[in-house]
Amino acid sequence: MNEVTPRPSGRSNDALREVSITRDYLSQAEGSALVAFGRTRVICTASVSDRVPGFLRGTGAGWVTAEYGMLPRSTGSRMKREAAVGKQSGRTQEIQRLIGRSLRAIVNRDALGERMITVDCDVIEADGGTRTA
Repeated sequence: MNEVTPRPSGRSNDALREVSITRDYLSQAEGSALVAFGRTRVICTASVSDRVPGFLRGTGAGWVTAEYGMLPRSTGSRMKREAAVGKQSGRTQEIQRLIGRSLRAIVNRDALGERMITVDCDVIEADGGTRTA
């Protein structure tokens, strides 16, 4: 039996989610965007600092790192803030590493000079997977 289970949103199984990116979403960060994949929404900011991890000092190369989090009510039921629990889950650590490694793979770190870009990704509404958002 190949029964097709309908999605809760009514979107067919072969339909892509609508994608939108709103640039300059926040005024305080050097760069920011509201990224939406269907009803999954993530606020992303980029901050630049004039320092790099110790292993890069004196090399002239920059670094890109990422932090990831979800608001407590971004899901169907409220979850505790990881900061309140005192540690990040393995899932959060995995996603942070995925974001950081993906960005480092496409950034010319030599062109950054000895600067670090920190990308913060905060899920404000989760509807489906957030790793790809």
